[in-house]
Amino acid sequence: MKLFQQMLVAGASLSLLAPVVAQASDVVNLEEMNSYTRSKSKTSKLDNKTFINEVSEDIANLKGRVDGLEAQQNNFEAGAFSSTTSMDGKAVMWIGAVDGGDNIGGNEATQTGYVYSMNLNTSFNGDDNLYVRLKSGDVGGAGDSQWDLKETYHIETKDWNDSLSVDKLWYTTTIGDNITAFVGPRIENYYMYITPSIYKPGALKSMKLGGNANFGASTDVGAGLKWESEGGFGFATNVVSKGADGAAGMLGKTDVNKWDTQVAYTTDNWHLSATLSNQQNWSSHSYNATAKAAAMKVGDFTGYAFRGYWRPEDSGTATPEISVGYDTRSADDEIAVGADKDSDSYFVGLTWKDIFQADDRIGFAVTQPLKVTDCNGTCTTTDVDPFIWEAYYAFRPNDSIEVRPAVFGGTNVEDSVEDDIFGTVLTTTFKF
Repeated sequence: MKLFQQMLVAGASLSLLAPVVAQASDVVNLEEMNSYTRSKSKTSKLDNKTFINEVSEDIANLKGRVDGLEAQQNNFEAGAFSSTTSMDGKAVMWIGAVDGGDNIGGNEATQTGYVYSMNLNTSFNGDDNLYVRLKSGDVGGAGDSQWDLKETYHIETKDWNDSLSVDKLWYTTTIGDNITAFVGPRIENYYMYITPSIYKPGALKSMKLGGNANFGASTDVGAGLKWESEGGFGFATNVVSKGADGAAGMLGKTDVNKWDTQVAYTTDNWHLSATLSNQQNWSSHSYNATAKAAAMKVGDFTGYAFRGYWRPEDSGTATPEISVGYDTRSADDEIAVGADKDSDSYFVGLTWKDIFQADDRIGFAVTQPLKVTDCNGTCTTTDVDPFIWEAYYAFRPNDSIEVRPAVFGGTNVEDSVEDDIFGTVLTTTFKF
């Protein structure tokens, strides 16, 4: 019997024994017995029998109650998670507006959104993990909200129209001491990387992973391996396929997929990595791309993503953490004369921690979204010079709540000089 069950049974037993003891004390009074012994030389066998029968009945009732308590405890455990399953989650709510949102397909109204998610982790042998994330959210629907547009896509946005769905599902296991294997029907490439950036976006998804260009991902069928040595060297390779569970088939000619291979070196204070990205008909880079660069999605492409970060020994000083990134992307196939072929992007992010209180965070980042830099032959039109920035302050009223006001803006973010934006958003996160 488990310790928790023993404690329950012990407590119940004591509460049940109390009336029995009281009853027994009524039946067995030592003074009366002594007096009776002095007055009579013999004890009646019939009286002894009556006493024994009464005590036996009480003990039988007690045993029945204890057995019933154990049965209820077993039923409770049968309906709960296994002892190797843990759960945590969060609820995120935000409110904000974007000046210039109507120029990029949205609007300028003050709008709200939310996301609610639960994370379930289960181990079967101590060296593996089955991860499931259930998620619900609403941002007003596609076309109605600026928070699901690529230039102003909120870092927490997920428009499930208020329905709770399986958002992530994959299994990991260790091979030897330093290799982790991933496989699952709902996973993204970046969950299988060696962490390429330590900048945490305050508002925009375009700032994720040191610039969400070649690292732009999609939740689909995927698998990968990651090796991290004790000396800091690391290697990761992974693939995600949109057609693996459909007619296109995994890595088929019409499949939409991305195969990334990363080499990295990481210490306690700094990191450098380079990632080769083989992309087929891939469009998820559009979270951080101009309209012309986002249109480069049919055919085979090769991308390179370079990342680095550095953090000081001590937080709470004027010296920030620094994250940088640079991406290039080029078409592999024969393309028409004048068609867009090459594009690039850059990112710089700064983070100050523990400045005004413990666990607070000041963030500032800038990025040039992926823009077309060369064509096959002579470009018929040149791309704009896009630029996006964000600044925020995050603080914790307590260990479970984070409040994060942020401002952001950009110039030429889409495809014309009129595509300038400025926005404000207040995001509150509740973790449990």
